[in-house]
Amino acid sequence: MKLYYSPGACSLASHIVLEEVGLPYTTEKTDIRAKTTASGGDFRAINPKGAVPTLVLDGGEVLTEGVAIMQFVADQAGATALMPASGLARARVQEMLNYVCSEVHKTYSPLFRGLTGDARTAQLAQLDTKLGALESVLADGRTFLTGEAFCPADGYLFTVTNWSKTLGHDLSGFPRIEALRTRVGARPAVQAAMKAEGLI
Repeated sequence: MKLYYSPGACSLASHIVLEEVGLPYTTEKTDIRAKTTASGGDFRAINPKGAVPTLVLDGGEVLTEGVAIMQFVADQAGATALMPASGLARARVQEMLNYVCSEVHKTYSPLFRGLTGDARTAQLAQLDTKLGALESVLADGRTFLTGEAFCPADGYLFTVTNWSKTLGHDLSGFPRIEALRTRVGARPAVQAAMKAEGLI
């Protein structure tokens, strides 16, 4: 498998899952603005959407969208501790993956477009509301988003909340999320993925 990524982008979450499961894979850095790969290729020829993450399977098939990639990779490795095989436990992981994707990630996105003044203030307030929902989930003392086991949603939340520092967004009002970030960031797979992307 080959992962096309952009350093620190949402593709880091898929990179983390690949490290967690231990399957063989390669990576290629991608310039998502220029739509070129590090080797000089046309990224749109690989993924017409022009977005990362993009996973090219050993048979040549292309899989896009991080939520799909993370679940597929965990399933291929039989990593049921990471991605339960079925039932409510699997649905809970999917629930968190979808929340981080559709609510948290997408609420960060407009902030990268240079919002200022009231528009920025309103967007940050929306982001804080979305994060507040996860802070409440963690209030029961659970170690990770779905309980005591790390799952792809934890890596995904870690990835997107990394953007807060770049954006000047204060996470100190979310101590449980900050504690979760510390636990996730200390994982060997997370350290390996971040080091590979030049983030540490």
